[in-house]
Amino acid sequence: MGSCLAGEGPAGAGLAYSRASLSSEKRKDRMKLRRTTSSSSSSSAVDAKMELWLRRVPGRMCLNGFSDTASLFTKQGKKGVNQDAMIVWENFSSKADTTFCGVFDGHGPYGHLVARKVRDSLPLKLSSLWELIISSKNGLAGGSIGAMGSLNPEEIASTPALANGDKHTQIFSTLKDSFLKAFRVMDKELKLHPHIDCYCSGTTAVALVKQGQDLVIGNIGDSRAVLGTRDKDNPFIAVQLTVDLKPSIPKEAERIRLCKGRVFALKSEPEITRVWLPNYDSPGLAMARAFGDFCLKDFGLISVPDVSYYRVSDKDEFVILATDGIWDVLTNEEAVNIVASAPRSTAARALVESAVRAWRFKFPASKVDDCAVVCLFLNPGSTNTTISTADHEVVQDMVNINSCNDASALVSLDHSETSEKPSEHSVTKSE
Repeated sequence: MGSCLAGEGPAGAGLAYSRASLSSEKRKDRMKLRRTTSSSSSSSAVDAKMELWLRRVPGRMCLNGFSDTASLFTKQGKKGVNQDAMIVWENFSSKADTTFCGVFDGHGPYGHLVARKVRDSLPLKLSSLWELIISSKNGLAGGSIGAMGSLNPEEIASTPALANGDKHTQIFSTLKDSFLKAFRVMDKELKLHPHIDCYCSGTTAVALVKQGQDLVIGNIGDSRAVLGTRDKDNPFIAVQLTVDLKPSIPKEAERIRLCKGRVFALKSEPEITRVWLPNYDSPGLAMARAFGDFCLKDFGLISVPDVSYYRVSDKDEFVILATDGIWDVLTNEEAVNIVASAPRSTAARALVESAVRAWRFKFPASKVDDCAVVCLFLNPGSTNTTISTADHEVVQDMVNINSCNDASALVSLDHSETSEKPSEHSVTKSE
């Protein structure tokens, strides 16, 4: 809720980022940066060709729809263009048992462009780096992985100590390195992009790779991953797999302040801690890590993901990836119960529609935020008719989706086409 104040209505109008307030040196640096890029026409052609190619990739889905293993849905809020993006890519990296999922919540004037660019480019970078690292570790790449550079201090801090020899540890180690490098390369590409102004615009990202029973998650910003699993008595419970990386977290605030950025909440919204430039009351970013937002990258904002690992068990049913349009109004438990009660084909939509109604009830004076949800089902052979009758009736009252024949109606996606902490659940976290 309120990712960035710059350019956001009356509440942020007085604090909107002013181009006139930028130093001439900053503007000159940006102009020099753009001169070093390739011509606009050639870059546009490359982007267009990549988009056309991606639409033809089997198993890749980024529009409202569903498959045997996933359900996706996004809905525009009342703030303007939908700045949320999402993706499910089955048979990711040409591996039959591997799926990539992600949601991206853009913010700022061009946040929708940043979110879509990351949605399209990050999986490709992750896949190529994953293969390169595997080849390098197998001695097949002649050390070419070194061309990507060694880990920087923030990336090392996001790398937990791991024992050698364990198969699952090796999978985590390889994918963790791939996530760290892919996020770094992605942010550099955004900085150099000739058509997308990322100076005061950016996006969150929560992305996962599921290979067999192994889940590796990379996260920046305040989007969230939540696991729907069962306890010993069989009812569903929610396990949060990621941390909302906001400036209210002491370690995040400390890093920002050490870099001369400022961290504080406005008197009008004391519940939302924001990041500010040293000498200007802008842009007021409500997260401590993000792609883009280069006006803050010298002042403590980073794009280094928090990388974590989870081993899927027989009791685990699904993972929800969602932007903060969901989590600002629904608890983890409410979200899990809604998904558990809905048919798989409409699970993501059920969650989004429930959040929209909750927004109108809880914040009647606020504009409904954009929402994007990916539900990844971990046991494709099972069904979701698993909660008690009483709970089902309660959740159905919450959901109560009205049938409609509009442009947002769900479509079943053929894989040959593309359309736009309970203690027993162990999550290996990077510190």
